[in-house]
Amino acid sequence: MDLSHAHDLTQRALKQRNLLAMLCVGLACVIVFLVLAASARDREIILQPVLPKEMAISSSGVSSDYLEAITRDTAQLALNRSPETLKYWMESILKITAPEARGPLKSKLLAIVEEQQGSQVTQFVTIDWIHVDPATLTSEVGAVLHTVVASRDVSRENRIFRFKWKYEGLSLKLLGFGVVLNKDEAK
Repeated sequence: MDLSHAHDLTQRALKQRNLLAMLCVGLACVIVFLVLAASARDREIILQPVLPKEMAISSSGVSSDYLEAITRDTAQLALNRSPETLKYWMESILKITAPEARGPLKSKLLAIVEEQQGSQVTQFVTIDWIHVDPATLTSEVGAVLHTVVASRDVSRENRIFRFKWKYEGLSLKLLGFGVVLNKDEAK
């Protein structure tokens, strides 16, 4: 009797072990499936209330609305400067710049800071239009560039500025920006 009772207990333990082993294999398969599904899925971030409409960016690319909003804010940051805000201006532009473009851009910005430091020259921009191309990650801004010396508006120039972007993961970074010259100005 003790032998048959021990045999029954052993068989019950083996059945429980086999059931747990099958359950573990099943859970491992589910985990592998979930990891594969999560890694293949586009990531998406919902951007919050400072934008005029709800926008999202995903790992599949940048929407034109988002690129336009970022271009608008970057143009305002890059093209509005005064001697009192030069340090903040330069640091803010460098924060949104792609690592590979940071060195050359910083040297150009430092030249502007040295030139404008201690002067009374202020520059600001009024944007007329923005055109974005999410496929090439470029954007153009048509604007009037105002230059003010002391309290006097000394020049108003219609200009087109081009911004070049880099998109990796869910991060949009500035590669560079500058004035688009027409054929007469290029000569």
